[in-house]
Amino acid sequence: MDGMMMHRPLRVADILTFAEEIHADQGIVSSTVEGGMHRLGYADMGARSRKLAKALLALGVGIGDRVATLAWNGYRHMELYYGTPGMGAVCHTINPRLSAEQMAYIVNHADDKVMFLDLTFVPMVERLASQFPGNLIYVIQTDRAHMPDTTLRALCYEELLAAQDDGYDWPDLSEETACGLCYTSGTTGHPKGALYSHRSMVLHALMVGVCMPYCMQPGRKVLPVVPMFHANAWGLAHAAPMAGASLVMPGPHLDGASVFDLMDGEEVFSAWGVPTVWLGLMAEIEKRGRVPAGFGEVVIGGSAAPASMIRFYEDQGVSVCHAWGMTEMSPVGTLGILSPSMQAQPARDRLRLKSSQGRRMFGVDLKIVGEHGTRQPHDGAATGELFVRGSTVVSGYYANEEASAAALDDDGWFGTGDMASISPEGFLTITDRAKDLIKSGGEWISSIDVENMAMAHPDIANCAVIAVPHPKWGERPVLVAVPAVEAPNTDAIMAHLAEHLAKWQLPDDVVYVDELPLTATGKVSKLTLRRQYADHELPGAV
Repeated sequence: MDGMMMHRPLRVADILTFAEEIHADQGIVSSTVEGGMHRLGYADMGARSRKLAKALLALGVGIGDRVATLAWNGYRHMELYYGTPGMGAVCHTINPRLSAEQMAYIVNHADDKVMFLDLTFVPMVERLASQFPGNLIYVIQTDRAHMPDTTLRALCYEELLAAQDDGYDWPDLSEETACGLCYTSGTTGHPKGALYSHRSMVLHALMVGVCMPYCMQPGRKVLPVVPMFHANAWGLAHAAPMAGASLVMPGPHLDGASVFDLMDGEEVFSAWGVPTVWLGLMAEIEKRGRVPAGFGEVVIGGSAAPASMIRFYEDQGVSVCHAWGMTEMSPVGTLGILSPSMQAQPARDRLRLKSSQGRRMFGVDLKIVGEHGTRQPHDGAATGELFVRGSTVVSGYYANEEASAAALDDDGWFGTGDMASISPEGFLTITDRAKDLIKSGGEWISSIDVENMAMAHPDIANCAVIAVPHPKWGERPVLVAVPAVEAPNTDAIMAHLAEHLAKWQLPDDVVYVDELPLTATGKVSKLTLRRQYADHELPGAV
């Protein structure tokens, strides 16, 4: 027997219309590319998004067409997040940090019809335009006063909107209609596209809002340092308007000093981003001797946060939430929210829990599978590859049959490529990426474990542990470190590691570098390091 309830499709535009009516006094604060601050309430954002939808229709964009964005976090990018899917097209966010080859592939594979770009990226697009579709329409996200001289036959964003009125009703779309497209930047092969639906996007926003009640509430200010061009800004672009929180957008200004000043001036409560960003803010906090005004929560994801970083922020009175997810998961899958009884535990136990990747959100199922395909127990000891399923997880990749066929196991679960354990209380601990594990003499070494221990030493500002070929053991770990002092004490670092790791887990060498290479999503590129040190001579290797 079926229930007797109305069926209304879940649509992204309904998030905006709700925010316009219920949370009109909240909105978007943007540090702009042109310079200065810009403030936009949700009511005005709704009107501008409807104008944008009409402008897209006037440009010939139809349901299912892909509309590319090459932009920083800001109010115009938010309008594209709603105006584009609202009228039935697909908002295709492009990561500007990708290589020219990858970017050209993505734009052509998506067959984008229009590209909206910030001023920053005009020179980049001028260089790549010959590799993009010949009929691609370019729109520069600025006003007439700031329009650059360019070889692109580009339209002006503000003039495009000014030509329209806001008299537009969002169409009744099926909730299964595609609304967003984001490509993964894999280490091998071409990037693969995760194609989101209105249903998955709205559900993900609800899930994030329910699981993050302290920051997802009316009047809170939230800073997404995580870019809108990377995996939906971890759901903040949709969850915040739904909950009535305001978003403070950093634009292109992501250094420690700029982030501190923005947070301090706007009294941001919650800030979300990858560990490399929070390293920069840590240095600024130490320099100024205080945290930004109003700062109460930091959400860290993208890669594992060292225990020393978590301890630093907690000691400053800033609650740390460790998160995990993937582009293919919309992207948040787990969040490190502790129960009241867990918060009451001793500091050491709380740190252990917060150093994990947290517990699954409602709607996300997790399992770990061993070497021979056997499902492993959630006992905190057994490890295996992590598989996920849920209404916000991809069932395949856009226009890529080969990758789609390999994405799911026989039971329909998505393989993440992460090695993990899950405790009886549901805490997920990522032990490594499968490709980043180091197999030495038949034993597995977790690079993350070694990195966490190394980061706890005061002489190390940042580091990565990689496998280097060894004639006897197959592979051995090497610590590549950015020193925090002028003359790091290698012996002291190794002695510190020896206190926490077995002898065979210790790095065979420590290499100091000025900076670590980063991927397009701001993570340390271990692939680059492995290539760079493939012929590195290990001390004592014969």
